[in-house]
Amino acid sequence: MLAPPMALLFLTLGIPILKSIYISFFDVTLLHMNDYRWNNFANYLHLWTEQDFIQALRTTLIYVIGIVILQFVLGILLASILNHVVRMRKLLRTVILIPWTIPTIVVALLWMWLFQPQYGILNYILVSWGIIDKPYEWLSSLHLALPAVMVAALWRQLPFMSTMLLAGMQGISAEIYEASRIDGANRQQTFWYITLPQLKNTIRTVTLIAMIENFKMFPLFWIMTGGGPLNATTTLAILSYKTAFIKLNLGEGAAIGVLWLLLLLGISWGYNKLFSIGEETQARGH
Repeated sequence: MLAPPMALLFLTLGIPILKSIYISFFDVTLLHMNDYRWNNFANYLHLWTEQDFIQALRTTLIYVIGIVILQFVLGILLASILNHVVRMRKLLRTVILIPWTIPTIVVALLWMWLFQPQYGILNYILVSWGIIDKPYEWLSSLHLALPAVMVAALWRQLPFMSTMLLAGMQGISAEIYEASRIDGANRQQTFWYITLPQLKNTIRTVTLIAMIENFKMFPLFWIMTGGGPLNATTTLAILSYKTAFIKLNLGEGAAIGVLWLLLLLGISWGYNKLFSIGEETQARGH
């Protein structure tokens, strides 16, 4: 029963990955597709001495860590609020899912309009309220471009995080909360010692999904900033695309993809290992 889906996965994912790994050891460009010249680890060695790669790696890590933390904190806050709302509960849960259903390309165009310096509504509101003195060039600023993309990503991805955490909260037995109230626990104690521990597996899953999704985020960055200004928003996904299809260096572009994949696998393994260690420590404590 597992053979057909495994074969499909190998054809659609396995072969392209193996092909990328193979190409990463060659000097090959789009202009000379049939001229493969073996260069050992030259592509990888060149990347570690190239400032663009180091900057893209740093930008990727800053973006992923920042966006996942913000998603989790705001997501669990929103889920807690919705979990206690009684009136119009179903309507509110439906409404918050709207940003998640919108295609990423449409989200990028929408936020580009909101951030537009001359006629964007965000600058208009901030200037009208006296928060800023003059309109900001959000997507053209070295310091504001990455936070602006993060805001757009957060707006789209937060509903998924909130919905999953809310589903986890509703799976917690009401008897546990009732027992805690009888024992005199307040809201803070209930949250820290009942809700969070009971949500451990849900948190582990949704945060890992968020990390993977944001590590490979390409459309928002490409449409909103194109990796600029001055590579301030160039992530590994953008750098890999630029190297392979703009600089036409397929070998080095594939090498970036392989390092990107290894980094993601390492982080995923370490993250799961951290949770496993926590579970073992908790089990020994009991």
